[in-house]
Amino acid sequence: MVGAGVSGLLVARELLTEGASVCLVDRHTCGREASWAGGGIVSPLYPWRYSEAVTALASKAQDAYPALTADLLNETGIDPQYRACGLLMLDAQDREQALQWSSRHTRHIHVWSEHEIYAHERELAPGRVSAMWMPTVANVRNPRLLQALRASVNSFPTAVIKEHCDVQSINIIGGRASSARVIQNGIASLIQASSVIVTAGAWTGKLLTDMQTGAESRLDSLVQIAPVKGEMLLYRTERPLLTGIVLSNGRYLIPRSDNLILAGSTLEYCDFDKTISEHARTSLAASAEGLLPALAESSIIAQWAGLRPGSPAGIPYIGRVQGLDNLYVNAGHFRNGLVLAPASAKLLVDIVLGRTPDIDPSPYDPALRRATDSFGS
Repeated sequence: MVGAGVSGLLVARELLTEGASVCLVDRHTCGREASWAGGGIVSPLYPWRYSEAVTALASKAQDAYPALTADLLNETGIDPQYRACGLLMLDAQDREQALQWSSRHTRHIHVWSEHEIYAHERELAPGRVSAMWMPTVANVRNPRLLQALRASVNSFPTAVIKEHCDVQSINIIGGRASSARVIQNGIASLIQASSVIVTAGAWTGKLLTDMQTGAESRLDSLVQIAPVKGEMLLYRTERPLLTGIVLSNGRYLIPRSDNLILAGSTLEYCDFDKTISEHARTSLAASAEGLLPALAESSIIAQWAGLRPGSPAGIPYIGRVQGLDNLYVNAGHFRNGLVLAPASAKLLVDIVLGRTPDIDPSPYDPALRRATDSFGS
């Protein structure tokens, strides 16, 4: 397996549970790219604006998270801090569409008055007269979730984790992925496997394009995945200022349990560049402090950037790569990698093991999407 973010770790854990032997490689340490950099909201932002393909995965994953995080705590002693804190949306104008979506998918949305808003979040800036409240939306401390997943995977005797291991190419012979050429600590080697699964996030498209195919045709354009940078700020406050997640104009505030508040997030198409910028810092701070004025008296203690795996309509690629018997992909979740991870991992493992999936796999099938996908769609 190539890529040890939340998707890769969950796929590995599922396969190991089914008795497989797994070698999981990552170019850095496990979970240090987009999975670590995000906010950990267990819901798409403005979920009614997404396709049914995204909603189907999100619904399954949201239902799976309570048991998953409880199991990880029991297995590893690491608490991912799953908490159903709710999501307050202050700016959504398409209220009727949201309420219709809520009714169809039994995900509760309540319309709140000014009194209800400020009874719940007393520190918000004044002037909000209505909002929508999703009480069941949860948040997870994603760095701790990743630590717990790594520990869980590593506890299986049939698991091998290779960190700081860069995959140079995947060798294709006779319509099968025969091996991966890797470099670890300056030493090149080949890893052979009966199946290869690529869960490399924003790097997935590049890796598949660069595959060595011998005498066969070059397998470019297998998936349309591009890196999309997002920057975040972390505030430390003197006292708790928020009880739940607050969202306005695409920017959000997420309270943590130790007087920390995450402020996110920017969105920038910028190739593989994770450089943080003063412009993003200023913009994020203005949004955050405009929502929660008390943050202006708090300290910004960190700023970072991650690269989301952007894909057409934010629909991930999940399934077997066309024309190859044993090469699979699970990537392209865009802004919803953590949200969709348990369900997309389960779907991929069902496909790999020949089980009947409980979600229709066709919207995510790389072979079915290849001819029509584009970032303009």
